[in-house]
Amino acid sequence: MSAIESTEQHGMTGALSRRRARWAWVFLSPALVVIAFVALYPLARTFWLSLTDTRLGSEDPPRFIGFRNYADLLQDGFFLDAMLLTILFTVITVTLELVLGLAVALLVNSRFKGRSAVRAAMLVPWAIPTAISAQMWKWMYNDVYGVFNEVLVNRLAVISEPLAFIADETTSLPAVILVDVWKATPFMALLLLAGLQLIPPDLYEAARIDGATRLQIFTRITLPLLKPALLVALIFRTLDALRVFDVFFVMFGSRPDMQTMATYAQEILVSISDVGYGSALSMAIFLVIAVFIGLYVIAFRRENT
Repeated sequence: MSAIESTEQHGMTGALSRRRARWAWVFLSPALVVIAFVALYPLARTFWLSLTDTRLGSEDPPRFIGFRNYADLLQDGFFLDAMLLTILFTVITVTLELVLGLAVALLVNSRFKGRSAVRAAMLVPWAIPTAISAQMWKWMYNDVYGVFNEVLVNRLAVISEPLAFIADETTSLPAVILVDVWKATPFMALLLLAGLQLIPPDLYEAARIDGATRLQIFTRITLPLLKPALLVALIFRTLDALRVFDVFFVMFGSRPDMQTMATYAQEILVSISDVGYGSALSMAIFLVIAVFIGLYVIAFRRENT
């Protein structure tokens, strides 16, 4: 092939690629418009409201106050405590759910009798609405008629008197962590199971023929190939944990020492009707989530390079 023919073929390939790219953007444009309307506009509107002193029911017109709400946010002890509690809750629950979810996914990915029934049963906690499951666990934690105190006091005699798991400051956080881990672990296991099923079985067979141990197969084959699914699972669960609202609100209401960022934002927006400051709280939640997701992406990219 001559140089001229090669140049012409390269030019035709480039033109075809550009035409395909243009058509791809044409087909994607409806979805992008919907995303912009559903996600970007509310985000921009929230940011604008955070720069004002808007209050619901106020006769005074909203005023532009710049970043005053954000300055007040940095000095708000209730928000800082809520942020620390939310981050602590997120780190503990996501770590436990990742470990337990991976163990469950490895178990149900293996071949055994009744595997389909186990896969269906493991999704039951995740399928129950969070408000209902939180209320169910709240009754179980009750110090008068709760099943935990019945077992610990009357059956096993581990403790001498009933313990108010929800009211006691030392057990409040572990109690709600247990609820979230019980409910969200099946979701984590489901995402990781999907990743495990994408790994070719031939790789495991070749590794066994070469004499690799189970630990070597897990660390050299399973974990590296499972990284994309791990990243997706971590992002989804971290996003949910950082904006957790329902389980805390059902179990603790507006108790000051057990407020997450979302419950505190709801109190400011709904109870106090301070839309400007509540919007700044919402933007702060968004920034914290963005930081966590950015750290995940950077960490996984460094491992892949």
